[in-house]
Amino acid sequence: EDPVWYPSGEILSYEEITRLVRVATACGVRKVRLTGGEPLVRRDLPDLIKMLAQLPMGDLTLTTNGSLLQRKAHELKEAGLHRVTVSLDSLDQDVFSAMNDVNFPVERVLEGIDAAKRAGLTPIKINMVVRRGLNEDSILPMARYFHGTDFILRFIEYMDVGASNGWQLHDVVPAKDIIALLNAEVPVEPIEHNYRGEVANRWRYVDGSGEIGIIASVTQPFCGDCTRARLSAEGKLYTCLFASNGHDLRKLLRSGASDAEISQAVASIWAGRDDRYSEVRSAETAGLPKVEMSYIGG
Repeated sequence: EDPVWYPSGEILSYEEITRLVRVATACGVRKVRLTGGEPLVRRDLPDLIKMLAQLPMGDLTLTTNGSLLQRKAHELKEAGLHRVTVSLDSLDQDVFSAMNDVNFPVERVLEGIDAAKRAGLTPIKINMVVRRGLNEDSILPMARYFHGTDFILRFIEYMDVGASNGWQLHDVVPAKDIIALLNAEVPVEPIEHNYRGEVANRWRYVDGSGEIGIIASVTQPFCGDCTRARLSAEGKLYTCLFASNGHDLRKLLRSGASDAEISQAVASIWAGRDDRYSEVRSAETAGLPKVEMSYIGG
């Protein structure tokens, strides 16, 4: 589908985004991720990063497809970004293009990853979505490429999110199968989570040569420990990746609401959430309208 372009007045200004994030950090949020779509195509993004970097948080990070990272890594670090996560589903050009419907080369992504490392945007995580019939043969080549490096490769079970969502499990390569495949070549062992609510199960190579992650959001849902909310470009707050509707914070912002009133609204939204989509998915939930991941991020 062609992208939807919003008039500039409909999307939040950087000042409005920063105000909402400031309210969120006052409510206890300590991790902010810029995602998309592709955040690096947003004009003057380093200006937003500079504004957010002044707020009291422990982690300011960004997820990117890596296509512009080589050119922008140093500027992002200078602006105050802590680290990046790069999406890379295969090292094979044909498979990579089929998975992502993009026309830039894999080499550009790898060069961007190296540029991010040189800039100090570390630790760098590499996200590989695994979809049966498309790129499961890329699991081991990806593991071999990043084995023994400082990069953390994370395998993500494919989710047919958005309007196409029907939870067709035949497209999913389960986490246990990915681990079995890795174990047959380079043994791995589980390690503790960094924090409660971390979506990835952490593993390390037994030979001590690095860490990997598995995000098993289909076969091992983690709704009960979810601590994530998503803010869309035009100011809607979503409490679930699969939410049908967002809560309009832009209207609050532009109607003269105080920080305290916005904070109360956010707290009320969060306290009232009952999202358990990944746990209760069924024929009933599959027919519901969804928001595409390119709209609210992963």
